[in-house]
Amino acid sequence: MGFDKKTVRERLLRERLHLEDRQARTAALQEVMRVWLLDRADTVIGAYWPIKGEFDPLPALHRWKEDGELLDKPRRRRIGLPVVDKVRKTLTFHAWYPGCPLEEDAYGIPKPKDTELLTPTLLFVPCVGYGPGGYRLGYGGGFYDRTLAALQRHPCAVGLGYAHGFVKNFKPDAHDLPLDAILTDSGIAWSVYPSF
Repeated sequence: MGFDKKTVRERLLRERLHLEDRQARTAALQEVMRVWLLDRADTVIGAYWPIKGEFDPLPALHRWKEDGELLDKPRRRRIGLPVVDKVRKTLTFHAWYPGCPLEEDAYGIPKPKDTELLTPTLLFVPCVGYGPGGYRLGYGGGFYDRTLAALQRHPCAVGLGYAHGFVKNFKPDAHDLPLDAILTDSGIAWSVYPSF
């Protein structure tokens, strides 16, 4: 029997919603993110608003943003959240900060309202699951794959998810793009950068 993404996705979503140790896993992944970001030179990071039990990257990113102002040479850091381009079925990223005006998109997910368009050099992507080679299992809409394929300058794309989402027998489709790294509550699960 072949690899059935829909069945695996449904199972992982159910499991994720019922993780008994969610708080501990979340704290661990926040720490992995903070450490991983220490040596990065990025000043604009794209992320996501968490839904369906996803890991929330925004607290770690807000801290990263504030830490930029405390450097010997202060650096203005920006965080962008996705806005769906309904025509192209891709994502653009608009400035987000705590308290910025938000509105719901067509899928009921909060998005920045009337904030500046940003071009991230680093993009954090939510993972329902992930497999060998840095391949991500998402919700099946293809928004991130199309967005990455359409960008002239490819940002470093990093998956975020809980370690329970590892799928040993994951079979990517031809259009699936591998991520540059995957971070989990157990540490770095995948990286194309040998120094990480």
